[in-house]
Amino acid sequence: MHPLLDLGARPVIGHRGNRAHAPENTLESFRQAVALGVDGLELDVRLSKDGHVVVLHDPTLDRTTDASGAVVSRTLAELRDVDAGARFTGPNMTFPYRGRGIGIPLLADVLEQLPGTPLLIEIKVPEAGPAVRRVIEAHHAADRAIVAAFDGRTLDAFAGSGIPISASTSHVARLLLPAILGKRQRQLPYQVMSLPPVYKGIPLPLGAIAHAVAAARVPVHVWTVNSAAAARRLWRMGVRGILSDDPEIILRARDAFTGRQGF
Repeated sequence: MHPLLDLGARPVIGHRGNRAHAPENTLESFRQAVALGVDGLELDVRLSKDGHVVVLHDPTLDRTTDASGAVVSRTLAELRDVDAGARFTGPNMTFPYRGRGIGIPLLADVLEQLPGTPLLIEIKVPEAGPAVRRVIEAHHAADRAIVAAFDGRTLDAFAGSGIPISASTSHVARLLLPAILGKRQRQLPYQVMSLPPVYKGIPLPLGAIAHAVAAARVPVHVWTVNSAAAARRLWRMGVRGILSDDPEIILRARDAFTGRQGF
């Protein structure tokens, strides 16, 4: 059983790694999250100018690196020179990762350097879909990868691959009314749902959704949750996975929660 698809589990997933404490979507952040004991990692991918699958959330380099401009305007060689730790800071820290050689990784780097770690891979642009599939297949990682995208067209590239997919925005929209009406789904074209508590200012009925898709053995994961109290509320309503910027908090909360629940 894929560890992020197990309805008997409550996976804690590092959102862009250990984002609260390290530069997001970097190998440093991912390694920290794995060391904490997360059940998987969430990361974002897009394409370089020369078609390589790189791990970065934004369409531009400005927010998280020492460079600027569109990611797609840079070759992989140019992106390799970018300092992806340059802008990270926080309470009681002043740019602790700047100048330490932390770069923008390839998806292939993550698969190679964190073997066995389950990944939830959000594809930010539809044109990256075929390249992401090739990378996953080349690394024989279909049994530990899930691909996600807001745009359902992106997921077309994975038809027949055996790589699990997460529900797109259009999938979620079609499910909302039946879920609110209490209709249970027996079969769905995706293997997991990864949802925010609120979408465009509207709270999602997460408990109703989790109940609606359970018969199809589709777990619901929720992002981004950084408090123990919020995680407990979600678990009680049937949510399985928690994506967190600060996964240590959620791991401790799960230990306490499952201890009280007896499983």
